Amino acid sequence: MEVDPRVGAAAAGDRIAAQSLCRELLPRVRNLVRYLVRGDARVDDVAQEALIAVLRGLGTYRGEGRFEAWVDRVVARSTFATLRRLRAETQPGAEDVAERERDPVEVSPYEERRELAAALDRLPPDQRQALVLHFSVGMTVQEIAEAVAAPFETVRSRLRLAKATLRDSLKGAA
Repeated sequence: MEVDPRVGAAAAGDRIAAQSLCRELLPRVRNLVRYLVRGDARVDDVAQEALIAVLRGLGTYRGEGRFEAWVDRVVARSTFATLRRLRAETQPGAEDVAERERDPVEVSPYEERRELAAALDRLPPDQRQALVLHFSVGMTVQEIAEAVAAPFETVRSRLRLAKATLRDSLKGAA
């Protein structure tokens, strides 16, 4: 597998290569972060920190597997670490107030998508993250376990519980 020469150049400190990679990777990083931190107003801040983590970690990429998959894993790890840090800094219960202030009913032609998004939002964060990484990013259970530093069986259980909860939630909405 041939590795983009910008990866090595950026890892060696080439600013132009790093800027070029950043421009190319930013939409991918931002979309993944948006999926992982649904409803959080700090998406841009978290995405910026994740992109910095990717740039700092370029020297560790060994060229095994797709570069994009490696980027996704780094972004996921960085996002989880940032969220843990931010949660520790915020007051407990602040998210509950924001949730209650939202308009509970929105009429739109995209009702199914909204119901799914709402059901995803109601999942516990660890289950939602596992589900998004598995189905949106395409990571295996083992890759997710490594990315979130959790045992394989724990991740598998989170996926199973998340799917069951979504199924029940969407059945109830129908």
